[in-house]
Amino acid sequence: MTTPIYQVDAFARRPFTGNPAAVCPLDEWLPAETMQLIAAENNLAETAFFVPLHGEEADFHLRWFTPTFEIDLCGHATLASAYVLWNERGYAKPEIVFHSKSGLLKVRREADGRLVLDFPSRPPRALPPAEHPDVLMRSLGPGAATPLAVLASRDLVVEFAHADEVLALRPDFAALEGLGYIGLIATAPGSGPVDFVSRFFAPEVGVPEDPVTGSAHSTLIPFWAEKLGKTELFARQESARGGELWCRLRGDRVDIGGYAVTFLRGDVQL
Repeated sequence: MTTPIYQVDAFARRPFTGNPAAVCPLDEWLPAETMQLIAAENNLAETAFFVPLHGEEADFHLRWFTPTFEIDLCGHATLASAYVLWNERGYAKPEIVFHSKSGLLKVRREADGRLVLDFPSRPPRALPPAEHPDVLMRSLGPGAATPLAVLASRDLVVEFAHADEVLALRPDFAALEGLGYIGLIATAPGSGPVDFVSRFFAPEVGVPEDPVTGSAHSTLIPFWAEKLGKTELFARQESARGGELWCRLRGDRVDIGGYAVTFLRGDVQL
């Protein structure tokens, strides 16, 4: 049998930027082991799979796999899945509702083509020094600046004073795997139109550095909204590929907006 596959650069306006995700539309679920093998073969941060739902509150059931792990929430692959539905599969509704491990996730399309994710807000809690993982400073790599604060949600959050301190990080990935969190978010204030910057590292789940991480912004948006006293923010993830995110805090939900482009179309042979 064959199943279609698309590779989409998410949070990007042109190919070779943003975060590449594979998307596999299915009529019915493949075994989880098969989906994990496909994700490992793709070797991208995430491969998304979705199946249609009929007569339910959601339009599709969506799942995400890293090369080694089925994950609970992924922003860029959700954006990529919605983009595939609208731009490759002829889906006509102006809003898509996905059922997922993180509940119902909505995506809407704006007039200029920007897609907006409606995700849960996951504010981080501050960790007192006694709760900092012992390997934290070693995991940040040689010459890393001293963090202003360490916080935690699903991921560990490390706040720095300046964007260049985030850019200078050269993490020890083996040490990162001992932190006990899915990923580590490094963040700092931005400059000019950019309210904040970030990088995201998750070697524990097979993603040493993620180019652009929508799910991390479920934590970053409420954090920076409180610090900056504003609910609408513009963010950049400062990976080698880079990505732009338009953000809004709405109570216990966040909006995460970005563009996407198709890189390839094909079929998986099973």
